[in-house]
Amino acid sequence: MTLRSRRFIGQFALSVLLVILLTLHLTGIMHIGFVDLLDNAMYDLKVQVTKPQGVDDRIVIVDIDDKSLQAEGRWPWPREKLARMQSNLFEQYGAAAVGFDIVFSEPDASSGLPVLERLAANELKDEATFLGLIEQLRPSLDYDGLMAESLGKGLSVLGYYFNVNQGAERIATLPKPLFTQDQMGRLGGGFMHAEGFGGALPRLLEKANSAGFYNSLPDNDGVIRRLPVLINYQNSYYASLAVMLTRAAMGAEDIKLLNPGGDGFNRFEPHALDIDGLKVPFDDLGGVLVPYRAHGSYRFVSATDVISGQVPASQLEGRIVLIGTTAPGLADVRSTPVSEIFPGVEIHASLLSGILDQNIKWKPRQITLLTVASVVVLGLLVGTLLPLMPPLIAGISTLGFLVLILGLDLWAWNSLNLDFPLGAPLITVLGMFVGNMSYGFFIESRAKGQITKLFGQYVPKELVEEMSRDPDRYNLKGESREMSVLFSDIRDFTSISEGLSASSLAEMLNFYLSSMTRIVQQRRGTIDKYIGDAIMAFWGAPIPDENHARSAILAAMQMQTDLNELNPLMKLKGWPEIKIGIGVNSGKMSVGNMGSEFRMAYTVMADAVNLASRLESLTKQYGLGILVGEDAMMKCPDMEFMKVDVVRVKGKHNPVAIYEPLGMKDQLDIAAIKRKQDFEQACASFQLFDFDVAEDILRKANKRHPSKLYEVYLERIAHFRENPPPADWDGVFTYTTK
Repeated sequence: MTLRSRRFIGQFALSVLLVILLTLHLTGIMHIGFVDLLDNAMYDLKVQVTKPQGVDDRIVIVDIDDKSLQAEGRWPWPREKLARMQSNLFEQYGAAAVGFDIVFSEPDASSGLPVLERLAANELKDEATFLGLIEQLRPSLDYDGLMAESLGKGLSVLGYYFNVNQGAERIATLPKPLFTQDQMGRLGGGFMHAEGFGGALPRLLEKANSAGFYNSLPDNDGVIRRLPVLINYQNSYYASLAVMLTRAAMGAEDIKLLNPGGDGFNRFEPHALDIDGLKVPFDDLGGVLVPYRAHGSYRFVSATDVISGQVPASQLEGRIVLIGTTAPGLADVRSTPVSEIFPGVEIHASLLSGILDQNIKWKPRQITLLTVASVVVLGLLVGTLLPLMPPLIAGISTLGFLVLILGLDLWAWNSLNLDFPLGAPLITVLGMFVGNMSYGFFIESRAKGQITKLFGQYVPKELVEEMSRDPDRYNLKGESREMSVLFSDIRDFTSISEGLSASSLAEMLNFYLSSMTRIVQQRRGTIDKYIGDAIMAFWGAPIPDENHARSAILAAMQMQTDLNELNPLMKLKGWPEIKIGIGVNSGKMSVGNMGSEFRMAYTVMADAVNLASRLESLTKQYGLGILVGEDAMMKCPDMEFMKVDVVRVKGKHNPVAIYEPLGMKDQLDIAAIKRKQDFEQACASFQLFDFDVAEDILRKANKRHPSKLYEVYLERIAHFRENPPPADWDGVFTYTTK
């Protein structure tokens, strides 16, 4: 047997092994988690790429948003308000149907009517006048009665939920089930089985058109790709909110169950619900794939505007209305393929829209058989061809197979509404290519060893792994790059060191430096050196990093945050608590292996590096933990900064603006925003020589939150009052020491 033949047999054997492993996974004999991850990722990508664009004008979401909570009070509201909203939707706006992504399982006693009734029954039973007054007030104080009356003014669908693996508690009442066990037959064995429920009040349910549950069906990764349309409770089957709202809006009397079978392709068709000709395909778990639209594809109307009747009638007339919430405090957000933060009510709207458009994707019932067949055919074909091809042709052929698989799948998705799992077929092709090109592993191992030797002492092992994938890009030769550098230093370290023994000092420094270094490496930074208690680190080399400034500043902020957690631990060990100052700057820097024939180091040099060191020193002058140069600040548009000063540092003629990072813009609290506004206003007045206004603002701010920064400017104001600056003063403060 020739060498080529033995090589072919070995490569083909690897291909057969891969097919066997994937088949075992697909048939449930063993589980390969990565296949599921790839299936989910490809499904999410298809949803993202093909999601419908534009606004669906048929559906409107009445939103219990922050504006409504501020106007109407904290949730839950008295049902008298909801009754007004419901009545307005039908009588003033002419909504076609209204569904609630809310449960009304407990009576509303907020009007005080039960208290009056108990008072009359127990203490004033002979007071006929009082009893008569209660009867007069009862219609206006019976909030549940008002709600029930409003539900009967149109087609209303209440919401409720089932408890699945969460206890058998039963609250209020369930609606009439959609199907019995006899009607379902063998179907439903894999459906969600509920143990309890939170239903609707009987008097509300009696007046509403129907009710539907709003449970979700998240996958193992927590992402909601499907919603259950049927749930089994005590051998009765109940329908979801979107299904029942569709029935109400369509004016359908019944919902039929389609249970296909027979020969040919019918054997692969899914089970489905038939709502007046609209089909809702569902899988063996009773779930339906949600045809997501992008967030914002539906008109949102604030609930308080509906209550007060301030919404233009054209926005609601003839529309299907869903009532839910996007208020962060009410926590009805979910992770979906189109967004990690997606309002729950909009998920139901997406399913409702998909039912109306008839674009719900579905998996064939024999999907396992079809997937196994595709893996076997691909495995035999690719496993036979690739060993016969040179590497370049093998790579091009593999790409061709991948394009063919993805193209066919996308065609089936768009034209037939079919969803085929892509994980196993893609892994078949890619796995066989990798196996046949396995000789590259040895080259990669050698390159990895070289990279580790060059950079292992500077960067974390995770970056060494990344660098080894393309070793030709990395070397120790000097080059100029746009980078960021960080200097940190312990305040009053000389005093601290004098109070500790040599062994305690070394142990404390090791503890502190290890914690800070871990943060730098987690942020993909490179440790340059330790200078006693000081740390020098940089970003942007050896691995290029477009976000080097952001990474460096976030590392600095995390160092300050984690130091607050380290200090109590250090105190327990008998060490003093410490404070640190950090300077961060960005700019053009020379990076490479520098030194002499006796000692070399991979380091950076430039004016921008020197400025970062000066900024670290200036943190003491202003009493701040971090100072950032203007170049670094400009590269972080998603972060908020406060301009501290414009200075000339020792050794530089041109003035530089220095800033304090406050945090991410979308995470700032009100106190930080107020602090920045006050300080910037004071600085503006200071620059205009309006010292009285500046001093007043600074003293008030310092009284609220004492800071050395305010004292620095107050001292300058006092100095300039005695020694006014020249008329052409540029507002720059010059430091003559490092």
